[in-house]
Amino acid sequence: MKFNILDNKNKVSGEIELSDAVFGLLPRRDIITRVILWQLAKRRAGTHTVKGKSDVHGTTRKFVRQKGSGGARHGSKKAVQFRGGGIVFGPVMRDHGYNLQKKVRKLGLKMVLSEKAKNGNLVVVDSLKYDKRIKTKDFLNRFENSKSTLFIDVDYNDNMLYAMSNIVGYDFIPQIGANVYDIIRKDKLVVSVDAMKELEGRLV
Repeated sequence: MKFNILDNKNKVSGEIELSDAVFGLLPRRDIITRVILWQLAKRRAGTHTVKGKSDVHGTTRKFVRQKGSGGARHGSKKAVQFRGGGIVFGPVMRDHGYNLQKKVRKLGLKMVLSEKAKNGNLVVVDSLKYDKRIKTKDFLNRFENSKSTLFIDVDYNDNMLYAMSNIVGYDFIPQIGANVYDIIRKDKLVVSVDAMKELEGRLV
C-alpha cells in the first residue's frame, strides 16, 4: 500500500510503502471494543472506599445486658445497624484493570490504523519537527482540514507543542504511546515518516 508524503506546504514530496499487514486489515468492532474497554478499565483510579466495622472508632464494651432488656443482644457499638457504625459490603480500594492478550492489543491497534487509512483519514507528513517557535496560525493553516486531529511523532517537540497548545481538538502523543482509544476518538491521524516506520516495525 502506497501513501503520499506531504511537506510543510501540503505538497506531495514523495511516497511511502506501508505494510498491508498493518494498514490493510478489515476492522472488527468486537476486537476494537475489547481493547478500548481494557484501556478504560486500567485508567480507573479505584480509590473509592468506606469504613467497615473494624475501621470505625467505637467502644467494644458490652453496653446492654445479655438478657432481660426485651431487645436484641449486642456487644459492640461499631456494628453496622448503629449510627456511626461500619458500612457493610461497601466499596473498597481495588484495581479495576485486567489482563488482555498482547496479540489482541496489537491487533486492535492495527485495525484502527487500517480504518483510518481506509477512510482517507490518515495523513503522512515528512516531518513534524520545527527548529524554531512557530505561530499557532501558521500551524493551523498547515492542518486545517479537521478540527479533531491526533499527531504522532517519534518524540516530543517543544516548538510544535507550543504552537498547538491552545487549539481545541488537537492532541499529540509519541509513537511509543500510540493506542486504540486515542486514535479512534479523533477524526484524523497525522503521522511523520520516521514515526510511521517505527510504528510499522513494532506491529509487523
